[in-house]
Amino acid sequence: MNIKLIVLLALIGLSNISYSFAQKQDSIPATSPVAPSQNTNKGSIASSKPTKDAARLALERMPRRATIRSLIIPGLGQITNKRWWKVPLIYGGLLLFIDSYNSNNDSYHAFLKEAQYRAENNGTPDPNNPTYNRYPDNGIITNKDLYRRNRDLCILGIVSVYAANVIDAYIDAKFFRFDISDKLSLRVSPTLQTSPQIAAYGEMPNPAIKISLSL
Repeated sequence: MNIKLIVLLALIGLSNISYSFAQKQDSIPATSPVAPSQNTNKGSIASSKPTKDAARLALERMPRRATIRSLIIPGLGQITNKRWWKVPLIYGGLLLFIDSYNSNNDSYHAFLKEAQYRAENNGTPDPNNPTYNRYPDNGIITNKDLYRRNRDLCILGIVSVYAANVIDAYIDAKFFRFDISDKLSLRVSPTLQTSPQIAAYGEMPNPAIKISLSL
């Protein structure tokens, strides 16, 4: 009788253990299967950026190259743009202003020397330079200031021609592939203008820049 009771208790204990183990198995959350990583082929996706051929890249580099070359040597940008006929105009303008600068600078120093001599000798003209004896004291001062002004304008003209050389090279290279009609043109050229000289006789030519727009 005791043996049967022991076997019965053992079966009841095993059933409890099995029931508890089954509950633990049910309480474990089911793990979702890991989705396989998508293998994206980047090479198959077409690039959204437009591609540029060698000819287009060369055209885009032309303005920068022509500008740098004109900054280093005036006219070199025009040669790069195959506008050879503009080179004599550039150097003609530079030489015109440089020559006018030297002439006005010499005259300015000559009148300045005469003015300094008269200031130190109570208005007496310099006997070593009889050319200026016919000028009064105020005429000497006026001509000195006039030649100094013209000399400074020549410096401005040299800078303007140099800047126009650089700007022209950039614009010409920028619009190299555009068809510009001959009816529309902008021309920049050096010229001479006459202005009345206050103290001297006659008129004295002054350097200037002529800008003409043809429509």
